Amino acid sequence: MEFGNKIIDESVQGSAIAKEGNIEGKKLFLESYGCQMNFADSEVVASILINKGFTTTQNFLEADIIFVNTCAIRENAESKIRQRLQDYKKVKKKNPKALIGVLGCMAERLKSELLEQEKLVDIVVGPDAYRDLPNLIEIAEGGQKAVNVILSKEETYADISPVRLDHNGVSAFISIMRGCDNMCSFCVVPFTRGRERSRDPESIIKEAKEAFDAGYREVTLLGQNVDSFIWSGGGLKKDILTDEQKANAINFAQLLEMVAKINPDLRVRFSTSHPKDMCDDVLHTMAKYENICKYIHLPVQSGCSEVLEKMNRGYSREWYLDRVAAIRRIMPDAAISSDIITGFCGESEEQHQQTLSLMEEVQYEFAYMFAYSERPKTLAERKFTDDVSAEIKQKRLAEIVNMQRKHSEIRTKQNVGKIHKVLIESISKKSKDMFSGRNSQNITVVFPKEKYKKGDYVNVFASSCTSSTLIGEVV
Repeated sequence: MEFGNKIIDESVQGSAIAKEGNIEGKKLFLESYGCQMNFADSEVVASILINKGFTTTQNFLEADIIFVNTCAIRENAESKIRQRLQDYKKVKKKNPKALIGVLGCMAERLKSELLEQEKLVDIVVGPDAYRDLPNLIEIAEGGQKAVNVILSKEETYADISPVRLDHNGVSAFISIMRGCDNMCSFCVVPFTRGRERSRDPESIIKEAKEAFDAGYREVTLLGQNVDSFIWSGGGLKKDILTDEQKANAINFAQLLEMVAKINPDLRVRFSTSHPKDMCDDVLHTMAKYENICKYIHLPVQSGCSEVLEKMNRGYSREWYLDRVAAIRRIMPDAAISSDIITGFCGESEEQHQQTLSLMEEVQYEFAYMFAYSERPKTLAERKFTDDVSAEIKQKRLAEIVNMQRKHSEIRTKQNVGKIHKVLIESISKKSKDMFSGRNSQNITVVFPKEKYKKGDYVNVFASSCTSSTLIGEVV
């Protein structure tokens, strides 16, 4: 998952910490790692607990309860979170009654290790059990270990209004579906988040309207595979719907249009698309509405059809390139980003070169690049051998990163000398006299603050750039 025009080769992408609340009660510290879905889930957790009387704090040393919303997609992510949990144990020296809990994907995967073997936490809660948090906290306060990692076929939290955490007040995440049915051989998500189920479109529209009325000017619709969203009165997967249900169902293209129609000043983004499910209807809807951002995150993972088959991705190199061609045909100004895994089981040098050649052909605006990390219980662990050495993985990863850095710079320079509609999100990290925002293609643009404020739309003429950021002035 991504946010911003940059190259990332780490799977822990930062943390979101709850802002101060004003309701008296025990203090909650909440930190999130990994994908945007985890950040959105943390906002649901905050809502549930604040409604029970908790306040929130930015200082974990004064917290009564610490929750870490975790990512399990790569070993590196889990290692960093374990170290963070060690830091949090210091709280118990000051406050022996303090509780530490793990939420999310790592909770689902490592419940016994975290609770019994490593004794790092008091509470373990999976992604579908957040409604049970008040009860689990009560159990833990009684001195027992509290666990609920049961996966649901229906849970969407659609009726809970999220509390927006540590964000810019301009952009909001909205989960439109949960779980994943794709069973990519390298991925733990189907085991940690369960079966795919879609959310009632009316609840999505309601949440988007509430965000807009609260001053937010951009929403990102989230799902492990947004292209397979379908609603026919329940969260059923499309392959078990009757023909009549399918004919009357709301698909992702229709949902996208419904959100875009809320207000032309509400920008709409989404993540993540799956190449095997992306259809032209979605692309035509994007092209039709100016406020649907012309940006698609389309993970390829590998440029080799043989490797893609072993990954169980459901498409070939040729299919993927056809989808890229369709994007460029229907939306010539669209930006495309990707996920790439190098060093997958049995990957040869020739197959690695095919990935590089695909990158050269597509020339992504940016990408998220990783060396393959074997995950327990996946098909790849059971069926294949992780036989590419760490040294070769790192060498190939460096080649991919270097190529993407070159392409990102090329793509950014192509936007110099043009006027870009920018939504102001924050003060620039490098200068308090500059604002920062993104254009429709998700490229960061910085410019002098002048009389503007966060949440404003401005037209910026880009006069120069760095490798990944446009610099200009409002026109």
